[in-house]
Amino acid sequence: MIGLSSYAGVMESLMNCDEEQQPSSPLTNSWSKNQDSGKNQKPKLVGGFVLVHAGAGYHSESKAKEYKHVCKRACQRAVDQLKAGALAVEAVAAALVELEDSPFTNAGMGSNLNLSGEIECDASIMDGKSLHYGAVGAISVGRGAHDWAVSHGIPPCPSEKMATKFSLSAYKRNKRKMELAEKIDTGHNQAKKRRQSSENENGSGCLDTVGAVVVDLEGNVAAAVSSGGLAMKHPGRVGQAAHYGCGCWAENACNMNPYSTAVSTSGCGEHLIRTMLARECSAAMQSEDAHQALLEAMQNKFISSPFLASEDRVLGGVIVLRCCRCVEAPPSQNIQGILVEFLWSHTTESMCVGYMSAQDSKAKTHISRLPPGTVPGQCLAIEGGVCRLMSRGE
Repeated sequence: MIGLSSYAGVMESLMNCDEEQQPSSPLTNSWSKNQDSGKNQKPKLVGGFVLVHAGAGYHSESKAKEYKHVCKRACQRAVDQLKAGALAVEAVAAALVELEDSPFTNAGMGSNLNLSGEIECDASIMDGKSLHYGAVGAISVGRGAHDWAVSHGIPPCPSEKMATKFSLSAYKRNKRKMELAEKIDTGHNQAKKRRQSSENENGSGCLDTVGAVVVDLEGNVAAAVSSGGLAMKHPGRVGQAAHYGCGCWAENACNMNPYSTAVSTSGCGEHLIRTMLARECSAAMQSEDAHQALLEAMQNKFISSPFLASEDRVLGGVIVLRCCRCVEAPPSQNIQGILVEFLWSHTTESMCVGYMSAQDSKAKTHISRLPPGTVPGQCLAIEGGVCRLMSRGE
């Protein structure tokens, strides 16, 4: 078994981080077997690995503790599900609920307000085993969705309760800025200033969509993403979180693809939609070198994409995991498991992530930042790690 290790040189920057960011014990897991089962019964496989993000944008030092804390809680929520025998798709949904319920993230509770002062959310989830995909876009929630949820035992949440003091005050500030801008400029310049204003609220570039990717010990992967969208967006705007292949992607290994992959994105929705970044990154992960493949995908398919040639800055981030089954030598020991490679990359100033295996006592968190002196939207950061989820057969 191996723990979090230097992965193609990208983990070197984490070696000097505090204990919260750098694990002191191996990222390992075990396949458990019910002791009361018969010898010929197939063991129940529980456990797995989760990687979450609290958005790609800018995370101030003053709020770093809160962002890390919500990532820890999301990881723990997913791992609790995995330990209870849940599949990857159930665990990833549990992680998203925790991320959405935090007032510090732009998803669910505390989402950005649109131009009319209302909350409209986007979200999607994908199961790598069945390839089933589901999404909602620009929901407040609508009457039909509300009635369906209530009839299925889901407690309702009035939209006014989803707004926080921070999101309301941000809306009022943005509204004043827009009213001032409208007195000076019109047309295209006005729309451009609106977007720049939403990206630079409090100097933070809040593009903090949340997401998660999970693998269970059956080898199934799943991914999910959720967002409140850009501040001051036009009512009805639907971002990447609700678009197929743009917000998230998950696909189990098959004859054509040797690796199972799961991806969740964050950033400027228009940039992520026009490049279908989630699916592009998933496809790239079938290459032998995962780190190099993601680096090239972010550079060639995103920053330098011909679909974004007119953009001065291309803003986005991804979390990615890929896995495959492995058998340890010597064969007589009958040790087998899943090799998990997990990565994150972003062109924004920062990205907050957390990760945990079912064997860990607590999640690890990290706020990745671009190197000093670099220009957001024109360069990228990439980091990650490797772990193995192991079992010993009879």
